[in-house]
Amino acid sequence: MLDTSPLTAAVERFADRLRAAPQSRLQRGAAEVALDLARELSLRAQRLEEAAGGAGEGVGAAPARTMEDAGIFVVGDQLAVAGLDLAEALHGAAVVAASVPSATGPTHPAGPDAAKAPSEMLDEAVRLVDQAEVRAMR
Repeated sequence: MLDTSPLTAAVERFADRLRAAPQSRLQRGAAEVALDLARELSLRAQRLEEAAGGAGEGVGAAPARTMEDAGIFVVGDQLAVAGLDLAEALHGAAVVAASVPSATGPTHPAGPDAAKAPSEMLDEAVRLVDQAEVRAMR
């Protein structure tokens, strides 16, 4: 089983910092960085969920849903939700990869991440969160 606790810990730490940040910091760009990250994590989760469901990016695939801008004061919550969604999608991808070895092969319809193992996607997501936190909170 894939341990996604590094991702959930990084997301929760950043989300907590956003929730505690003063309005001036959020307005100076922290909220924008966090929303961009939340949208990216959400899209990655959607791609993984579609791949697990067999929908892929071909005919009949639902268009990606973009997380809306709900304002600077809720971006921490949006980030937390997107991060937890991605963690769950990574769990599902790991189960699929363990039961069907070809699921992480280049022919699997998971979009740009098709050739990556769930553990690689997890590591990349943690790096994205850490980098965004540094940019937002400096």
